[in-house]
Parts: sequence; structure tokens; C-alpha cells
Amino acid sequence: MSFKTRISRRGALAFAACCAALSAASAIAQPQATPAAAGKSPSAATAYPERPIRLLVGYSAGGGLDAMARLLAPRLSTQLGQQVVVENRAGAAGVIAGDATARATPDGYTIMLGDSSLLIAQYLQPHLTFDPVKSFTPIASVFTLPLVIVTGNRFPAKTPAEFVSALKAAPGKYSFATSGVGTVHHLGFEMLKGLTDTEVMHIPYRGAAQIVPDVISGQVPIGVVSVAAAISQAKAGSLRAVAIMSPVAIAGADIAPVADALPGFDAAPRLFLIAPAGTPAAIVDRLSEATRTVMAAPELAQAAAVQGAVPAYLPASAMVSEIPRESAMWGKVIRDRKISAE
Repeated sequence: MSFKTRISRRGALAFAACCAALSAASAIAQPQATPAAAGKSPSAATAYPERPIRLLVGYSAGGGLDAMARLLAPRLSTQLGQQVVVENRAGAAGVIAGDATARATPDGYTIMLGDSSLLIAQYLQPHLTFDPVKSFTPIASVFTLPLVIVTGNRFPAKTPAEFVSALKAAPGKYSFATSGVGTVHHLGFEMLKGLTDTEVMHIPYRGAAQIVPDVISGQVPIGVVSVAAAISQAKAGSLRAVAIMSPVAIAGADIAPVADALPGFDAAPRLFLIAPAGTPAAIVDRLSEATRTVMAAPELAQAAAVQGAVPAYLPASAMVSEIPRESAMWGKVIRDRKISAE
């Protein structure tokens, strides 16, 4: 072996050692991208939550949905170990809050208390900026808010079956009032009309406040209102709560369900928690489990009953199919009844 060859081999070994040293230094100098940085690792989910969580509500403070959010927030705060702060983003039947939620970072720190109106919006608002099904990750169902069909005391019906019979016996004679076109109140009664093949004219009000007084006075024969709006007047005998638009009667309300006359009928608005699409599954599971614990407390049901709400917990796994099912149901009512936004 020549001297020149020995030098060449030594140079090659030195070059290899130099490359290895440079590679190691580069690895130290440049932090590695990890799943945790993207908020998707098990360790990140285990640490969640590390700061307060925003709970968006699409209606003004003091309303029914806001009241339910403020019922949930402190109890979720206790379960999660971080404050859950209610933030009102009122407008367009929840669409403004829905848009803000859909655009939020999917890290579990922005969630929303949505309702059935959010699922209806895509059929009546063609320029919606989000998809009510695809733009969100379901967390849990929390409540239903059953609606009540009320009439004046002179209306010729006291039970759901008698009510349906009265409508069939007098096509076009009666009218019904709701809080607006495209509301769950409106669509629920339209569903009833479709199933019974009856003709009843819709009278949209700008809100629910005047419906009960107008039913009592006889200005309008039928109204669709919340349990909270109907129950006290019904108990006082000022009007008649003929039927509740959920499949089961509410304890203490003494109002028979429409399903007594139409088996399976269910038009009760649902309240549910959602997060932006792409929120890590481990974080969704953490939120869903915390919600399950909150919803299992007996005192929660008592507090919810004041607002006419019924606890109806379903986990995220069930809501993945339940939300599309309900959305399709309302879409069918809108198409079949040829309903359009005002």
C-alpha cells in the first residue's frame, strides 16, 4: 500500500466523522416537529384544558338557550378544572356563533351550544359560510326543549287525538302562530300538517312574547310555544295546553304528547355541544365525558325543568349520526312543505 493511498483513506475517515458531527449539531439546534405541537398527541390531550374555554351561544343573554348555557358552564368548569366562559354571539338564529365556531382553531378552547335552528339554517340561508354537519365535531347532546301546542279554551279539542280530528273536520278554518318562518316551532307544526293532511294557515310573529296573550284573547286560535311560556297560563286555566311536540310527556306538566295521536311524532328542538371540525378525538372524548358527568346530576334536571328543558345526554359517538339524521329530517319538511325564508 502506498503512502498516497494511506492518506486518502485517512481523509475519507475524517470527512465522514465531520459529517456525522455536523448532523448531530443540526439535530440539536433545530427542534423537531412533534404531534404535541399540533395539539394531537395523547400527552397534549391529557394536559387539556390548560386555560379557560369559550362556550359560544348564538342568542342574547337572558334567553332560553343562554340560560341553559349558564346552567352548564359552571358545572363543566368544575369537571374540567378550568373556567368555561359563556360568550354570546347573537344573530341570525345562531348562524353568527356557528360561523365563529367553525372558523376557530380546533383545539378544544372554543366550543358552542347549538340547537336545531343551526341544522335548519343550511336549507333556508343559501349563502351560509359553513356546513352545519361537516364544519363541526359533535361533543354531546345535552337537552331537548319540547314545544307545546296551545289553544284558547273554546277550541273544540282537549287531547292530541281530538286536536287532529278538529283540524281534519275544518280544512282552512284555523290558523297557528309561531315565532317566525323557518323556526322549529313553525317546522314542527308543518310536520304535523303533512302527517295529518290538514290545512292550517301559518301566522308568523316577530317573537314569542305576544303569542300566548293573543291565543288567550282569541286573536289567533292556535299557538306553538315553549313549555315555560305555556305551563303557568295552562295551570291557571287561561288557555289549553293540548299537546306537547315530543314523544313523551314531561313530568309535572300534565300535557299529553302528539305521539298519542301520531305514534313516533317528535319535533322537540335539541341542544348540543359542538367543536370546530378537526378537534382531536381525545379532547372531544374529554369534553363528552365531562358533559356526561354533569348531565347525570339529579339537581341539573330540576334546574333545567324551570326552563322547560329535558336532559337528553348522548355521547359524541352517537351524535356523529344523530346530527345528520335530524338535519335531513328538517330538510325534508322544508322541501315537502315548500317553505322558504322571508
